[in-house]
Amino acid sequence: MLTTHPVGIAAAALWLPEGRSAAADAFGAGRLRARDVRDLGHESVPDAGATAPPDLAVRAARTALETSGTDPGELDVLGHAWMYYQGHDLWSPAHYIARSLGARAALPVGVQQVCNGGAAAVDLVAAHLAAAPPGPAGRPRLGLVTTADRFGEPGFDRWAADYGVAYGDGGTAVVLRRPAAAGDVLHLRAVATYAATDLEEMHRGADPFMPAARTHRPRVDMRATKRAYLSAHGADQFTATNEHAIRTVLERALRTAGIGPRDPRLRHAVLPRFGARTLRDSWLPVLSESTTAQPLDLGRETGHLGAGDAIAGLAELVRQGLPAPGEAALVFSAGAGFTWSCLVVEAPAR
Repeated sequence: MLTTHPVGIAAAALWLPEGRSAAADAFGAGRLRARDVRDLGHESVPDAGATAPPDLAVRAARTALETSGTDPGELDVLGHAWMYYQGHDLWSPAHYIARSLGARAALPVGVQQVCNGGAAAVDLVAAHLAAAPPGPAGRPRLGLVTTADRFGEPGFDRWAADYGVAYGDGGTAVVLRRPAAAGDVLHLRAVATYAATDLEEMHRGADPFMPAARTHRPRVDMRATKRAYLSAHGADQFTATNEHAIRTVLERALRTAGIGPRDPRLRHAVLPRFGARTLRDSWLPVLSESTTAQPLDLGRETGHLGAGDAIAGLAELVRQGLPAPGEAALVFSAGAGFTWSCLVVEAPAR
C-alpha cells in the first residue's frame, strides 16, 4: 500500500483476559516435552475461558475508541480478522462487533487471512479510507480494525497444536484516520505483503477435503499436516521462502515509506509472537543482516495471538511511547498460506 499521505493511527489497544494457561501444566499432562517448553519460552499465555472471541474484540475496540475520542457512530468501515472459531457456524462476527459498539454507519467486513489477518485488515481498511471521498464538512474518514481469537478445548490445544508456537487468547483494535491528524499517536507510512501459495499445503497436508469442521480428526492438528508436507517436500523450500519473504516485505515497505534499512530514524522491528526458538532461528538472522532496527520480542507473556500479532505490536509500541517523535518502527506479521506483512509506522514530530 502506497502512503504518499500517511494514514493516522489515532489509538491502538490490546485486551487480554485475566486467566492464564501454564506451560508447566501442559508439560505435566504430557502435552509438551521439556524441550518444547524451552523452545517456546512462554511460562504461560492468556486464557479467555468462556468469553466469546468477538467480545474480546469489543473490549479492545471500546478502549481504542475512548482513548482516541472517536464516536463509533462516525466510523466508515470496520474490519475484523480472526484465525479460529468465533462462536457460531454461519455468522458474521464483524457485524456483531459493529452492532455492539454502535457503529451503525460503518461497513462491517470480515478478513480471513489466518495469522496474518490483522495486518491484512489494516492494509484493506487503510486503502478503503484512502479511496473514499472527503467526509462531509471536512470530517476525516475513520476506520476500525479488530482481531480476536480464543484457542479453547476441545477443538484446539493451544500448547500442542503446532510446532514452535503457543497460542494465547486476546482482542486487539486500532483506530485509523485519513487524513492523518497532528494528535495521532503514530502515522502508518506503508504496508507491504508477500504471499507464497505453494506453501498452503503445510496446513492441508495429506488430509482429504471434508464436509464440516473437525470431521477428519477431533481437534486442530497443524503438526500432522506439517509432518505430511515435510515428508513430501522437505524443509528447504519453506526455509528459503521464509527468508526471502521477510527480506521482500522489509524492502518493499521501506521503499514505499522512503526510509533506508539502516536509516538512524528506523529504531525498532516488532517481531511476530512466535516461540523463542522460531524467532532465534528463522527471523533474527534475516533481520540482523537486513536492517539496523532493534528487534523487539513482545510476545513472551502472550504467546501468538492468532490474527492479532501486528495490532498487538502497534498497541505495545504506543504503550511504551515508541518510537520517539520523528523516528520509525517496523511491525512484522506472518501466517498460514503463507503470507508475510511488514508495516512501517512513524511517530509524528511534536
